[in-house]
Amino acid sequence: MIYLGPITGDKLRQNKARQDKVCSDWQAYYQQQAAQARHPLLQQFYSAGMVAADTAISDVPLVAIDFETTGLDPARNSIVSIGLVPFNLQRVFSSRARQWLVKPRLQLTDESVTVHGITHSEVDNAPDLSRILPEFLSLLAGKVAVVHYRQIEREFMIAAVQARLGEAIMFPVIDTLDLEARLHRVRPLSWWDKLRRRQPESVRLDASRKRYGLPSYRPHHAVTDAIASAELLQAQIHHRFSMDTPVRELWG
Repeated sequence: MIYLGPITGDKLRQNKARQDKVCSDWQAYYQQQAAQARHPLLQQFYSAGMVAADTAISDVPLVAIDFETTGLDPARNSIVSIGLVPFNLQRVFSSRARQWLVKPRLQLTDESVTVHGITHSEVDNAPDLSRILPEFLSLLAGKVAVVHYRQIEREFMIAAVQARLGEAIMFPVIDTLDLEARLHRVRPLSWWDKLRRRQPESVRLDASRKRYGLPSYRPHHAVTDAIASAELLQAQIHHRFSMDTPVRELWG
């Protein structure tokens, strides 16, 4: 993933409200889309169904995903790498992790190469995302995606699927950044904190992991970041929620 810079509490709350408005009942939404989707891939994806909102998080099938991109705007930038790993609250199934290199529609920029290290020569022979979608969607179908900052993974996937299948896609996401922000960005800094030049708690992936005593990993590598997000959710559930927490309290 690409670091997005400071993320304010206001921005996080606005994004959460926007997604809540799009879909408040994912199970009903999937049933509706299974009947309305035109493309066979999306029909198959939605037909796998989704768990009910009151399902305990321990019973929810989870898959962590991470995208490396050429920039931050899904309307102008592209996905160059996808990492995916299935997991539950006890174990990350790293042996079943998958990573795909994808040829972007626009040329890589020097800035994006510096961040994720994926070079022009590496993507020259990479397939278009359209060739990856059948396998990727089959692995995501019926599962709740876990990411760190959903405005990258979900918004880029919406744009990519729209461009290739002629229809958008929506799916539930548990955002580990949002879960951290609920705790550390609930209230703005006081005037006294600002006077002392105190910085707000970072909700970046590496900083969030450190708060739970998790080790540092190499950043900006799709599979590694996906595993890091999966482990972070495990820690968040253990320390701040419970195995019986309904998934509706976590997803968006």
